[in-house]
Amino acid sequence: MTVSRVINDRPGVGPETRQAVNEAIRALGYTPNVAARSLVTSAELRIGVVYSNPSAAFMSDFLTGVFEEASIRGARLILLKGGEGGRPPSAADLKALVASGIRGVILAPPLGESPVVLRALAKAGLPMAAVGAYGVKDAISVRIDDRRAAYEMTQALIQLGHRHLGFIVGNPNQAASAQRMAGFQDAVRETPGATTIIAQGDFSFASGLAAAEELLDATPPPTAIFASNDDMAAAVVSVAHRRHLDVPRELTVVGFDDTPAAVTLWPPLTTVHQPVRKLAAEALGRLTAEIAKTTPDGQSGCEHVLDHEIVARQSTAALPTA
Repeated sequence: MTVSRVINDRPGVGPETRQAVNEAIRALGYTPNVAARSLVTSAELRIGVVYSNPSAAFMSDFLTGVFEEASIRGARLILLKGGEGGRPPSAADLKALVASGIRGVILAPPLGESPVVLRALAKAGLPMAAVGAYGVKDAISVRIDDRRAAYEMTQALIQLGHRHLGFIVGNPNQAASAQRMAGFQDAVRETPGATTIIAQGDFSFASGLAAAEELLDATPPPTAIFASNDDMAAAVVSVAHRRHLDVPRELTVVGFDDTPAAVTLWPPLTTVHQPVRKLAAEALGRLTAEIAKTTPDGQSGCEHVLDHEIVARQSTAALPTA
């Protein structure tokens, strides 16, 4: 009781005793579990949102989904942005977030697969929900079937007659990138005579520009390019326009995510609709349910897979026969 009074800066403890307790706290390096304390001392639901994603369009949809669900549930969001290019926040920033009294954390991709972030939050005993993550233990995972979605999109290109296909890979440190690449390759392997050219990106528009130049410089260039997200697909369209290539008559381009970027360029992108807002809202809903459990320490990881959809627009066309 005396230690509790000192930690919470309450009266009823003499100066000498208070000093001795503080010295012991410093010597032991003790940090109060603010998350656990807040369950008892506060009715406010405070949720941390940790993010660092190079796609502004994706993050716009993600944060909109989180904000809308938080409003419904009366939750207060504490945002923490990581470094550029999907890098995690610093250890000090993560420690400060934990100390702010949050009761759980939502992780935007790719941070839901960051060992640094996951270890720090697990050590603090905080429930976690990761969007778009694969193979994450002791955390809720909400995602789509990226491999199946990429397979279906590649099949659609093949059905249009395309046999020389370009593919732009996403962030190499993100499992969804490998899943999308695997789905693309699954469809290609089933198609006799199909050939591919692969370029590396990182989900950013800038990386899409470089990858598009690489693919279109090939001899012969692909007749269709599948980019692993809409930002990189938009970059492909930009490069095609600069080279005076008609999209889709001379080059078919498809993307992934169905973010606002897909419909703000010409021609609008054919893409995989990933329900980003719904994924984010689902993650927050399941996280709050986890927090409400009477025994939150018993949390175990679980995956929830939502539906995707192929959205056909004007960036695709059948391969000319002559």
